[in-house]
Parts: sequence; structure tokens; C-alpha cells
Amino acid sequence: MPITKADRNAPVRVKADRIMVSPSVGKRYFAGPRFWAGGEGCAIYAMAVRRSQSVADPMPMRHTPPMASVQWRATVWCIGLFVATGERPARMPAPMLDFSADRPNTRSAKRPPTLVACGAIAATLLMLIALGHDGRRVAQLMVLAAPALVWLAWPVRSPRVHRFRIVLVWLWVMGFALDAVTRAYLLDAYQAAPDSSLVQSAAANTNRREAGEYLSMHWRATLVWCGGLLLAALVVARNARRGARAGEPPPRWAITGMCAILAIGSIAYLIKPWRRLHPVVFWADWSHSVLALRAGWADQQRERDLALSRARATRPSVAMDGPATLVLVITDSINRDNMALYGYSRATTPRLMAYKAQLKDQLLVMRNAWSADASTIPALRNMFNFGLPEDQQPQHVLALARAAGYKVWWMSNHDDVAIEQKHARLADMVDIVNRTPGRAGASLDGELLDCVQEALEDPAERKLIVVHLMGAHPHYNLRFPEGANPFDDRIDDVEEALERSGRSMWVRKFRQEYDAALLYHDFVVAETLELTRRIGRAEGYRAWMYLSDHGQEVGHWGNHAGHSPATASGYRIPTVIWRNRSPKRQPADAETRPFRADWSGWTITDLLNIRWNGDATDRNALAEGYRWQAPTLPVEVTSFED
Repeated sequence: MPITKADRNAPVRVKADRIMVSPSVGKRYFAGPRFWAGGEGCAIYAMAVRRSQSVADPMPMRHTPPMASVQWRATVWCIGLFVATGERPARMPAPMLDFSADRPNTRSAKRPPTLVACGAIAATLLMLIALGHDGRRVAQLMVLAAPALVWLAWPVRSPRVHRFRIVLVWLWVMGFALDAVTRAYLLDAYQAAPDSSLVQSAAANTNRREAGEYLSMHWRATLVWCGGLLLAALVVARNARRGARAGEPPPRWAITGMCAILAIGSIAYLIKPWRRLHPVVFWADWSHSVLALRAGWADQQRERDLALSRARATRPSVAMDGPATLVLVITDSINRDNMALYGYSRATTPRLMAYKAQLKDQLLVMRNAWSADASTIPALRNMFNFGLPEDQQPQHVLALARAAGYKVWWMSNHDDVAIEQKHARLADMVDIVNRTPGRAGASLDGELLDCVQEALEDPAERKLIVVHLMGAHPHYNLRFPEGANPFDDRIDDVEEALERSGRSMWVRKFRQEYDAALLYHDFVVAETLELTRRIGRAEGYRAWMYLSDHGQEVGHWGNHAGHSPATASGYRIPTVIWRNRSPKRQPADAETRPFRADWSGWTITDLLNIRWNGDATDRNALAEGYRWQAPTLPVEVTSFED
């Protein structure tokens, strides 16, 4: 029968006595019911099979696929093509099959698809794990993940088992991948592991709203890591489908290798330190730790009672007669490098600078103040517990003040359960003006000024007034009144320097908002100083201290805005002290000597004139016997006096 042009262009072509067939096309055309509707198709099918087994075939008989396979159905469909032309041969020719178009080349034949799939999944997993773990743990986690890859390489016969294997292998591998990406993100952003106190305390002290607000601020970095995770998920899903199916058994060396890997993996799961690294086990334990930490914060009444008992046991006393008042202003996320009071080129602190010019040496500006922590919870714990660890059962500043006869106020613009339970509830009077937890709280710090005035006007003889401000805690644009950003889209020396340093547009935008927040913050802080100076008995002692819990990175050392334990900006804080009575002996280098916020408890008790068993003047920055010791920070600091 002559071959027409249509035959040459057809997906199935006949050449001499050889049928050129594409199995995928054969399946599409031949699997339909019309050909099999009559008995003719079945007869042709049987004849084709019988004849094909009696001739020399390019495909050896030991590789002949089952009758119902795609290739054989395609062959019979081609035979039916002859029948459809009306030229039925008297004797059915032997079908000679040529699958050269679909036969893999020699190079790919040396690499079985299953082996390539296992290698691709292992390489993807290794790359992700290496980003979030150190060398030894990378090997441990790869051993823990290996059983899934072994199962992928083991032949299975049932289609249901094959589909189940695809799903299970994907879930198994992606569990390790998600763990690795999460760790890599925390390591990159905060230089911290998930089980560190920084991360666990932050997780225990957050909620769904604050988590959403965090993502809205850091969505760019999150998107990058999620994109990598999604790419890994696609690679694993594609290769998990290529697991070994029933056929020839694996070579003996492959069986030996798989058994060895399974044996090593089984031993690894029997070792508890290894088993605890598995993502399911680790994150289950992590969540339990966070819940236990949160539950412990929910009610700290017993701990507060113990703190008061320990304070009374030291028999604290006030070494000064007459009325005494200390206003302690603790702010959040203020970096002294962004304050004009410390030499910043933008006019972010005009009122504090005016007070410095007016009061001169009476207003002590600690030029080299540092925090030992880059987040609020540990910073406040160290500040009020004299920088001592929990196992030493340290005193609490507020408990000592109450035991010495001070009436203590805690007024805050933070709605924070951990801070409230661990510190605020130790006070006699608690006033929290902001009841919107998280970063979206839009309550301005100025709302506390009335509370400060009321406390200063209270007739109590001795008063400690703690004012906890939001400061410049992200989101920066919520920390100042709407429309009060004079630095918005203004080209100045700061903007040009950031642009030369390669800072992104969004970091430069955050810097503008951060500086605007500091300008409003300057107004609030200066007003607390003015109230302290103005209200009170003329013959009474009054003091005022201002410091931040930690710093903030806003494009100083990196293209990042926010909390930063990985750069020095996360620890550079302001500290300013005023007293209405100049001390008899004030060190000449008081302003330039380095100051540690975790030692501020010693300075606060000195400003309160409290004497107690356990007092240490070598950690009081206002004392002659002060002995500086550099804190241990996770970043390299060239000098603490700059």
C-alpha cells in the first residue's frame, strides 16, 4: 500500500515492514472503546500477539511487556489502521516493532531514573540542611532522613503502595526541609537557634496578631526563604514519582547498600541525642517548652512573693532623710547613633539637647552605654535582677525599693503579659494605658504623661516611678502622630550616605520613620524630665534616669531594619541621668566611662540611696570604685568606648 503525505505526518507511520510507533500516541488513540466494540479488534489483537512471538523481534522476548501495556496496544492499533483502509491482507503480516524514538540513549541508560531521583532529593535536602546546621549535625540529620530514600529505591509492585510512597516520601523530606529553612532564617536574621532563650521567649510572648505584624514588616526576607522551600518541594515532588517499580530485582550491591543505610538509620533512632534532632521530635519538644514558659508567666504571684521575702531579708535602708523621688524612664528599641544628643546629623533630639545646654554637667549623658541583650524580655530581666543569673536567686530592684519603704509605680505603654507578670505586678500601683498587644498598638507614649504627673503629685514620702515607653519599637510609623515626619522623602546627608552604602529603598524609608519616631520620643522623654524637675517639694531629693532596653538596626551595619542581635546596633543604647542635688563626689570621667544596662540595677539603687547587704559599688557606674568589664556579646565590638 503506498505511503501518502498524511501517513508521513501522522504520529504513527508505516515504513516497509516496520511500524514506527509512539506509545503515548498509541495509548491516546487505541485505548478508546470504538475499536474494541466489535470482535474484529479482539481478533486482530490476538493474531498480532501470536504472530509476534514467532518472528525475530527487535525487542527480545524476555523484555516483552504484558499484553495490556501501552506498546502492544499501540501496535494493534496500527494493525487496525490497515484494516480501516479496506485492504485486509489475506495473511496478517508479522508486526515488527521499532521503538527507537522512545528508547533512552546509552548515556541515560547508565543512570537509572530511580537512582537519579534519589540523588536529586538527597542533594536538595543536603543543601537545605547545611544552611541551618553545623557540620556534624548535617551528617546526623542526613542519616535520620535516609530511610525514606531507601524506600524510594526499593521496587514496589502495587500502584496504591507506589502512590502512598510518593506522599510519604514527600512529607518526610519536606519536614526536614522546613526545619532547615526555619533554622537558616533564624540564624541569618538573629544569629540564634530555635531553642535559644531569645527565640523561645519571643514565641512565648507573642500572639497571632503580632506574628502577622512581624510578617508584614519582614515579608521580603520571608518570601525569599519560602521561595527556596517551594522550589525544594517541587523538586522532591517530581523525583518522588520516579521511585523503583516491580521488575528486575536490584543488583546485589544495591541491596547490600540499602540494608547498611537502614541499619545505620535504625541505630541513629535508638540514640536519644540523635533522635531528638528529628524535626517532628524537636519541634514537638520546642512547642512544649514554649507553652510551659508561657504558662509560667501567666501567674508569677509566688515568685513575686519570694522576691519580696528575699528583699526584706537583706534589710535595705535609705541613706538620706526627707522626701525622695526617682523617675526611671525605660524605653524600647532606641539606638543612640540616631540621636542628635549623641552626634547624629538629623535633629532628632532638640529638646534633650536644649536641656543639656541648660543643665550642663547636672545632666549626665553616658556616651558609651551598651545593652547586653538585643530583645526586651532578657534585657529587662537583667536590668532589674542586677545582671545575675536565675540560679543565684538575685534581688529585684522593685522588691528592694518596696522593702526600703518606697512606694512604687509602674506605668506602661506596653501590653505585655511577661513584663506585667514578672516586673510590673511587683509595684504598688500599676497603670497600663495600652491594651493592644503586638506591634500594631498605636497608643502614643505621650498618653503616659498625665500618669507621670499624677504619681509625682502623690503625697507619698518616697516614690519610685517606672515609666515604660514603646519608644521606637517597630512599627516605626505608629510611634509618632500622623503627618509628623519631617524626614519623609527628604534628601539630606543621611539619605545620601545610606544610598552610597547600597541600602535598599525600604531600609531608607524605615530610617526616615525611625528618626521621626525619635523626634516624637524626644518630646515625651524631655517632658518627663521637666515634670520631675518641676513637681515635688523644693527641699526634697529628685532624680531622673533614662535608658533603652536595647538598640535597633536601621541600615547602620547592614541592609536590615529591626531587632538585630547580629550587629552592634542592636546593643548601642542611650543613658541619661539627672539629679537635683549634685553628688559630693562625681567621677570626672562619668560621662565617658562605658556603661552596661545589665548592671543598671546597681546604679538605680544608688540613685534611690538604698544600702543593703549585697551592694556592689564596683558595678555602679556612678561610684568611684567602678570597674568596667566588657559584656559577652554575639558580635565583635572593636571598642566599647567610641
